[in-house]
Amino acid sequence: MSGLEGIREEIDRIDDGLVELFRRRMEIVGKVADAKRGSGASVTDPARERAVLARVVERVGPECADGARLLFSTLFGLSKARQRAIIRGESPLVSEILKAAAAGAPFPSRAVVACPGTEGSYAQQAASRLFQIPTILYFSGFESIFEAVEKGLCPYGILPVENSAAGSVAQVYDLMLKHRFHIARAVRVKVDHVLLGVPGAKLEDIREIASHPHALAQCNAFLRARPKVKAVPGSNTAVAAKELAASGRTDRAVIASRACAELYGLDILAEGIADAAFNYTRFICISRGLEISPDASKIGIMLSLPHRPGSLSETISKFAAIGVNLTKLESRPLPGMDFEFRFTFEFEATPNDPAVLGLLSELSLDPEVEHFTFLGAYAEK
Repeated sequence: MSGLEGIREEIDRIDDGLVELFRRRMEIVGKVADAKRGSGASVTDPARERAVLARVVERVGPECADGARLLFSTLFGLSKARQRAIIRGESPLVSEILKAAAAGAPFPSRAVVACPGTEGSYAQQAASRLFQIPTILYFSGFESIFEAVEKGLCPYGILPVENSAAGSVAQVYDLMLKHRFHIARAVRVKVDHVLLGVPGAKLEDIREIASHPHALAQCNAFLRARPKVKAVPGSNTAVAAKELAASGRTDRAVIASRACAELYGLDILAEGIADAAFNYTRFICISRGLEISPDASKIGIMLSLPHRPGSLSETISKFAAIGVNLTKLESRPLPGMDFEFRFTFEFEATPNDPAVLGLLSELSLDPEVEHFTFLGAYAEK
């Protein structure tokens, strides 16, 4: 036996001992939960946690202090989660998810859908991909989409959340903090930007290029190569195309989809103008109530965490512990709060996975987790 193999055997024996000690610790945690349930004591005991950490750090010495602090902080989190599960039982959120999943019908093929912009927009293309026969109502801004769904004017709404080249749509994530909604579906749409002008316009005569700020950002190299041309931000790519057609201006062009050329009688002045050939925008379809279709494979949540070192990493480690792959983590500042953030997590999971439901229950009941919101369980096309 080599020296390395002997060392590894010793580590294995230590690990076996740790496993048994962990099992015994969690059994005793159950007894602690029973005692607290009888006395009404709080699950969280910060003073005791500080005392335990101080004792542990002193015993291991400065070389292992940080590792020991992380290990025992994780143990505290697991212990508190078990206590809450024993004392409070299944959370109302889990009951709501299971009820929606059990009643889940296939995603509808036809519906009234709220979209930003106008005909020819990428949001309209997203709606047409999600629904076979959509009845589309157009609105002027992203907040109007949230309001249309929230007030029951439209059962569904389409919103962009992310572009592969320009990143997250910050305005939509900020509005998520203000409105009540659920995500029912998601879809990726291939973005093929072209430069459009009125008939007779020439590329060398263009002095202004209008479009949505994200579209302008996705064509940054094309715009930089034309320093004398002014970039004009607008509310929507298709709206910019429609307004250009009505204006008849030969000194202005727009960045929009190919569909807008035919829709509004515009000429394509330049193609392949996006910085990246692989350019996709991701849209979510929101609904008022919680709808979970049988093919749901992603889950989204929003929450705020304590403003202390390690709070985010501790939460992320809980996903890793149950083998869940995080596909999106977005942070947005909370209005009126200094350096406080709301985090949006998206991860690959089914809504009937017991481990996932246990984690959702834990997060929804944890008093240290503020403003917890279950966004939905959904499929993505």
